[in-house]
Amino acid sequence: MQEHETINYVEFPASDLEATKAFFTEAFGWAFQDYGPDYTAFSNAGLEGGFFRSELTATTANGSALVVLYSSDLEDTLSKVLEAGGSIAKEIFSFPGGRRFHFTEPSGNELAVWLT
Repeated sequence: MQEHETINYVEFPASDLEATKAFFTEAFGWAFQDYGPDYTAFSNAGLEGGFFRSELTATTANGSALVVLYSSDLEDTLSKVLEAGGSIAKEIFSFPGGRRFHFTEPSGNELAVWLT
């Protein structure tokens, strides 16, 4: 449901759309709909969004916002990220409120996963 003045959609750059789609499908069960050769939209992710073809990456090192996914089993999710071809950018660590890790997907975008 769309609500006035709330976050509704998020977009990421991706140098390899096919590898990025395969990663998120395998690791998290996201669904994709292609809109031409340079854009794919995702759903089944908690928030809808998309990936546009670009050589840029979204990482905290270059000032990007960090998108954080939730997991009820952090170690299992970390294993799924690795099995799907992701890389761990920050191993599991504790912070006030829980634990989390950061990963990069095949196109180099950094995301995190947390557990309370």
